[in-house]
Amino acid sequence: MEATTKIKKSVLIRQRKEEEKALVGGASVAKLQNCPTSPRKMRLVVDLVRGANVFTALSILKFTNKEAAIRVEKLLVSAITNWEAKNEGKKAEDNGLYIKEISVGGGRQLKRLRPAPQGRGYRIRKRSNHVTLIVDSKNDNN
Repeated sequence: MEATTKIKKSVLIRQRKEEEKALVGGASVAKLQNCPTSPRKMRLVVDLVRGANVFTALSILKFTNKEAAIRVEKLLVSAITNWEAKNEGKKAEDNGLYIKEISVGGGRQLKRLRPAPQGRGYRIRKRSNHVTLIVDSKNDNN
């Protein structure tokens, strides 16, 4: 049994507008869906790099001793590659890329039951999360 979360239509519309706004300014988006780590643990890692320079963030993530840091590092590399593909002829090193926005939301929960004393059952919720990362350049040489 998988729990599905319904998102209000107004929230979906707002999210799409924010993504379109990010895409207009030369920013690039990378998403990580259904990552099998709890959102709380992922936010600990994400808060370390929010708003930082991309290469500083990569070095922070490389030496952070958490499993979630490996996944966020891969996502950041993907966002940098997306930015370079979108802005042809420009290099990430020259344009001062930074993490414009990074957010963690709850994903699906797998619900299980574990036997407990006196015939009871304890619920286990295996949580997952979604991470959205937007990278943009500080130098606007469009």
